[in-house]
Amino acid sequence: MNILLTGHKGFIGNRLLQYLQSKDHTIIAIDKLTGHDIISCDFPHNIETVIHLAGLSGVRDSLNNPSDYWKTNVIGSQRIFDFYKTKRVIYASSSTAYEPWRNPYAMSKYGMEQLEHPNSLGMRFTTVYGPGARETMLIPKILKNDIEYLNVNHTRDFIHVDDVISAIYTVLHNDVRGVIDVGTCIPNKLIDIADYFKIDYKNRIADETERLNNTADTKILNSLGWHAKTNLYGYIEENKNVQ
Repeated sequence: MNILLTGHKGFIGNRLLQYLQSKDHTIIAIDKLTGHDIISCDFPHNIETVIHLAGLSGVRDSLNNPSDYWKTNVIGSQRIFDFYKTKRVIYASSSTAYEPWRNPYAMSKYGMEQLEHPNSLGMRFTTVYGPGARETMLIPKILKNDIEYLNVNHTRDFIHVDDVISAIYTVLHNDVRGVIDVGTCIPNKLIDIADYFKIDYKNRIADETERLNNTADTKILNSLGWHAKTNLYGYIEENKNVQ
């Protein structure tokens, strides 16, 4: 299959590129870091399926740069949807899109989901962790025992990047459209994780810019035979000792 993969230099995209190549798919990869900004670049022809992961992420950064998030995540995605309107488009959304009023990142992902395309699938990822994740994210900070504070009222559904990859590969071979959740269905209180691994932290009450609980509902993925495999606590236990 000839697949256009956007954002292949990113956390999930880099991992997905290697996996798809191992399955003998032909991958045309574009990324802003290689000079292919989805806002302005030319798109390749002779594509069967698009996996669109390129975009800006992060709640905090979006609060300072809301127009950049809308321009890249919505307008850039609109260009892709229009150019490949007769092709399958699988794209990265976010669990934040359930409450788009909370921050510009969430609104931009919700905006992506409103774009018209007859054969698209938005995948609302929960909190993704694993090799290659940004060092500023919670799980890498836990592995380094470098936690300054935790939001005591936050519950997160953490999913390993390899489980995200397998979810993408599952829908790639099934006719699923609309928007679906991608997570483990397991709610994890942040303070429970820190307490279990005996990590010191300062308590903080989260403000209204973030969802309190992003636990996924994966009934649709489960009906296709997909289930998350990596256990969060086991991953931390295994990798904490090698930091």
